[in-house]
Amino acid sequence: MSLASGPGRIQIAVIGGREADPRLLRFAEEVGQLLARRGAVLICGGMSGIMEAACRGAGEAGGTTVGILPGERADEGNPYLDIVLPTGLGLARNVLVVRAADGVIAVGGRYGTLSEIACAAQLGIPLVLLESWHVDDSIPTAATPEEAVQLLFSLLPPSAGEK
Repeated sequence: MSLASGPGRIQIAVIGGREADPRLLRFAEEVGQLLARRGAVLICGGMSGIMEAACRGAGEAGGTTVGILPGERADEGNPYLDIVLPTGLGLARNVLVVRAADGVIAVGGRYGTLSEIACAAQLGIPLVLLESWHVDDSIPTAATPEEAVQLLFSLLPPSAGEK
């Protein structure tokens, strides 16, 4: 179960680095669009790169975006956030990003993303990797944004979105 949102609203975290190549940024934007079309709330770390691209995509598709920021100032987040939660926790906010979600899609990423992947795996939160870290064979991978979203939704329990 995730920590926030109302009954019936599925919350999906999109995680990835502040820097990414154009292909991964397009993937993240498409993931954001697909999630919004399914009515999911997009949760992320609220910064640039993959997070910003996913939020842009979700916003273009009429979705809701939430950024759980590492710093103390709301204006540090990307411009596509609907809800901004500055934490002042630095990297520790990674746990909150994952814990707030019913499921997680990792797009690319570096060590911060790896920490979020590990957190999701340890907490038993459904997780799909899209050109991201290969941790072990128990974590499913996808080749396209469509496949990542479809696969993640197939992994969600029937109670996903119930708070």
